[in-house]
Amino acid sequence: MGGIEFLKGHGTQNDFVLLPDPAGRLELTEARVAALCDRQRGLGADGVLRVVRAAALDVPSEGEWFMDYRNADGSIAEMCGNGVRVFARYLVDAGLETEGEFVIGTRAGDRPLVVHPDRSVTVQMGPATITGTSVTVVAGRPFSGVAVNVGNPHLVSVLDDDVADLDLRDQPDFDHDFFPHGVNLEFVNRLGDGALRMRVHERGVGETRACGTGTVAAVAAAFHLSGTDTGSSTVDIPGGRVSVTVSRGASTLSGPAEIVARGELDEAWWAAAGA
Repeated sequence: MGGIEFLKGHGTQNDFVLLPDPAGRLELTEARVAALCDRQRGLGADGVLRVVRAAALDVPSEGEWFMDYRNADGSIAEMCGNGVRVFARYLVDAGLETEGEFVIGTRAGDRPLVVHPDRSVTVQMGPATITGTSVTVVAGRPFSGVAVNVGNPHLVSVLDDDVADLDLRDQPDFDHDFFPHGVNLEFVNRLGDGALRMRVHERGVGETRACGTGTVAAVAAAFHLSGTDTGSSTVDIPGGRVSVTVSRGASTLSGPAEIVARGELDEAWWAAAGA
């Protein structure tokens, strides 16, 4: 048996290890995911995308392929807006899907998308639902926020202070009763009409250079605070820029997707990582 195939990719510098596993045969344990994502003892990534047929996992989906997404700490996540773009790009590059429109299954439901000729991707992200308000605490300072569900939980704080000045090295505190399964925390500045800047502390990962569902949540929250439920905005994150449109019951996310490298994981390393 040869080594275990992997690819490395990123969407606006939110980076992922992809594991092609069409038949669902890999034993993808929490320990292995954490080891893969470790930037010293593994390949380094914000998460792992296992490429598996929906039928192999007996998952109901209109699409052939299911994005089995895991956070860097090995925990299972419902959805990843940057990851799904990289996942879609891989499928097209590998000849498993054709350029244009197709559907990818996720734990948050099916995600129809379009892979454009330049390999950028537009994803239908489903509804961005406002679920209430809460507070997060960064370095002892409380920030009020709007809770948004984009298939996964978010708390968006729109600030007057420059988000670049926040210290997000440690996990900010949040209301664990309101968010019993954790939460992605977005901190946002308005740059003008239709333009936001954002930093994010992702559940199970830490601060990342981008979060796709987080950008959708940020736009939905910003429009909600402005008294409207619809509109389009660019979002500048440390890793680049994406475009988001939100409407009643729907949202889209458009941005780049890059494949950086491919290779094989050493079998002895894989076995030890799962111990």
